[in-house]
Amino acid sequence: MTLSRILGWFMALVIGAVYGTAATITHGYRLGGWPVGLAIAIIGAAAMLLAVRLLIDDRWATLACGAGLLLATAVFAQEGPGGSVIVPSGTTDAIAGINLGIVWFVCAFALVLAAVLWPDTKRHRADAAN
Repeated sequence: MTLSRILGWFMALVIGAVYGTAATITHGYRLGGWPVGLAIAIIGAAAMLLAVRLLIDDRWATLACGAGLLLATAVFAQEGPGGSVIVPSGTTDAIAGINLGIVWFVCAFALVLAAVLWPDTKRHRADAAN
């Protein structure tokens, strides 16, 4: 294990946390009743995780990025020191009775799981070529 690899994991964690913070804060944005913020947050998270998985080609970096995303989401879902809440619970921020904060967290978790567990196709292609 090299120092550059550990630094890469740390940077992936930080990038995931920064995006997780931004997406958690903006996931509740609506345009005409449509949850546009939630859609953008999910699409952006999928793109970020896909980019890390394909460009770095390291499951651990993808896991670190996803951990940062989920950690930031979990931290900002808590009640703040002044009593403010970014991710309201219950039906305050719900569509058809489903809370958008829960949808955001479940989708983020599913995306992280899919990105980390996705099979390594480069290794399979190299094995087939031999």
